Amino acid sequence: MSNWADLTNGKRIKHLRGSDLTQQGLAEAAGVSLALVQKAEQDRGELSVGSLLKLAGALKTDVAVILGQQAPRRGASRDTRAALRRLSDAVHESALGDWDGLGEPSTLGELSAAHKRVEVTYWHGDYGELSVLIAKVLLEGSARYGQAIGYERERLGSVLAGTYQFASSAAILLGQRDLALSALVSARRLAEASGDVVLTALLESTLSWIHLRSAKVSRAVAVAERAALRIEPSFSKASSSQLTAYGRLMVSAAVAASRRGDSVSADDYLSQAHAAAARIGHDVALHGTHFGPTAASTEAVGIAVALGNYGKALNLASRTELPPSMPKLARNRYKLDVALAQCGAGLHDQAGNTLVEVGLDAPEWVRHQALPAVIGKRLAKVSTARVRRISEVIGVPLIV
Repeated sequence: MSNWADLTNGKRIKHLRGSDLTQQGLAEAAGVSLALVQKAEQDRGELSVGSLLKLAGALKTDVAVILGQQAPRRGASRDTRAALRRLSDAVHESALGDWDGLGEPSTLGELSAAHKRVEVTYWHGDYGELSVLIAKVLLEGSARYGQAIGYERERLGSVLAGTYQFASSAAILLGQRDLALSALVSARRLAEASGDVVLTALLESTLSWIHLRSAKVSRAVAVAERAALRIEPSFSKASSSQLTAYGRLMVSAAVAASRRGDSVSADDYLSQAHAAAARIGHDVALHGTHFGPTAASTEAVGIAVALGNYGKALNLASRTELPPSMPKLARNRYKLDVALAQCGAGLHDQAGNTLVEVGLDAPEWVRHQALPAVIGKRLAKVSTARVRRISEVIGVPLIV
């Protein structure tokens, strides 16, 4: 595909619509006429702001993408668009208190159990099921939260905040920054109201990640660093939860610093993360966040790759063992870093094999990642035929 900014608005709309959504389907989803969609794709006349907003909403993208100011991550499938619609509806309708279900909403116990399923499903990369579970928790949980008092309200606040956090993370993975930020605003409000300072700190790690995915690297570093300072523990007295939040924030700062080539800051932040992990002594999961010695070691590999230290990255990887308890998505994200390091070191066959492992293990998730295409382009310099075979095996177009 040509440079996104060089295309016309009409060609961008047509590309975003894809082959599985007709012009009539787009018109109905956007609430505009078929003639308007046809004229828009043919670049006949200027679209009003209102029409742009309606089309962007129906295409599950931002106006900036249609106007060429921001490139899309990848054309979404029908299932992905359906999942995004459910996520968007759940995030916005729950924030407005709009639940039209029959009878009483689920109990605190039922909602807590559903929230745990949200966590498991997120880390398995099943966005269809995830969107259904998130919608249940957010819509019913918000309805019950409005009636609750005391302990029940406090616990519901934490459950809802954590679910909004997963909605935010899923949205940014699927390329929907505005939706991710909307979900995070609700998560923050509820976490602060519940008095959960650790969850509040972990939400800042998610915000740092959103900024990083939006190429706002300096803001990503600053957000993580400020939040870490607010919760910075005394290592001799800190609880495991404090150390987990602090360590994860230090990782966020280190990753962001590495993306701007600041090796000194990245190493400094990473050393703090390693210290927190060593103090904890084992891998833990808290509010859907995983941290400990494994996370510190695998993130160190990705940071070395970002800084162009491929030999160091592979050396670190050779000394890193992945426990069976490591979440699938975290494991595969780490393997993409390893594949990139293998490319950089000229180990092209190994890189291709690693990419195939990831694609077969997490087929839905890998379609929404940018690194496979980066790896594919580098491998194509050696053998385009091999890259095409990999594309066929994992179902992801790696080269055009």
